[in-house]
Amino acid sequence: MLALRPSTVFITAALSAATLAGICLPASAQVLIPSVDNNALIQQNDLQALQNRVQRQQFQQQQQQNRAQDRVIVQQPPPIVPRVRPNCQTQIIGNTAVSTCR
Repeated sequence: MLALRPSTVFITAALSAATLAGICLPASAQVLIPSVDNNALIQQNDLQALQNRVQRQQFQQQQQQNRAQDRVIVQQPPPIVPRVRPNCQTQIIGNTAVSTCR
């Protein structure tokens, strides 16, 4: 039987666990690469998340303003309708007044 060092067993177990966790979990938007740029990557992700949050808040505020504007009831002035006066002539015949309208 092959004798393995404890450090080899530990590294193998850690790699297996990491691989299994990577397969079981959904993909993440944040990729952590152990390097000098790790902080820059995290800061970039934080900045993007903050920008998304601000854009979402601005969109919601704009929607609230649009809804408030739609709720305002504007009183319309009554329509101006020209009235047609009938062309009437009044004739007096004797003691009676007779109106003839066309």
